[in-house]
Amino acid sequence: MLRRKKDAIADEAVGPLYDDSLFNPNPWYATLFDDYRKLGDDELADDIVAGCEFTSVCLNTAVYLPWLVGQCAELGVKFRRAVLKHISEAAGMSHIGSKADIVVNASGLLACRLGGVMDSAVYPIRGQIVLVRNEAPVMLTTSSTDDGEDELLYTMTRAVGGGTILGGTYTKGNWDPIPDPNIAVRIMKRAVEAQPALSGGKGIEGLSVIRHGVGLRPGRTGGVRIEKEVIDGTHVVHNYGHAGWGYQGSYGCAEGVVELVDEIIAEKGVENLKV
Repeated sequence: MLRRKKDAIADEAVGPLYDDSLFNPNPWYATLFDDYRKLGDDELADDIVAGCEFTSVCLNTAVYLPWLVGQCAELGVKFRRAVLKHISEAAGMSHIGSKADIVVNASGLLACRLGGVMDSAVYPIRGQIVLVRNEAPVMLTTSSTDDGEDELLYTMTRAVGGGTILGGTYTKGNWDPIPDPNIAVRIMKRAVEAQPALSGGKGIEGLSVIRHGVGLRPGRTGGVRIEKEVIDGTHVVHNYGHAGWGYQGSYGCAEGVVELVDEIIAEKGVENLKV
């Protein structure tokens, strides 16, 4: 985690440029890792004012998501595919054949278009990445880049041959799903300049590209929405608007959903409710 001098100077002049607490001088996660340490001045490049390192994890989502599906199936969850125009339609899809009394709405970005929800506070945050076969020596991220306020630098090597993600962008309000080749070049250049060993000192020509990708993060003005309401006679528990931290916060948010579902069950009586 590296904080650039230009960001520190800007913060002193006009206040924090980013709402990302990852780069705070004394971050919230400092006490979570036994091997957390601040980098010494002799370990920092000229344009870096502060940094830290610690051992963390990196999910390979291509493996993790099917594992989650398997865990759910083992517990008796039934999966169905459908196109819904209104949240109330989900209540009629219960596997028991009758209308469900509680629906959990985890519709992500499209909560802004789903009937009955139509949350105008939800917006896309476009993220473009390059996936390569090369392995990064460490997971790295910096507080900013020189290529624009919405362009980032991060590298993450995923487990069991999942390749290395080179990122990236954080463009609010952009729905474009097509990778921009010019952005891709900038992403790769930033990565190899920050970590020459990534491509064996050969620059971007030494990168073995698997694919280019774009994801639309589900941003929301006011932050994540975890709350309950009644829509067309159906109890709905919302869980969306996680922006770029959905995987990190998934278990905690799920616990919040369970608490709300339990509240509804306590109010209405468990023998009369179907979820």
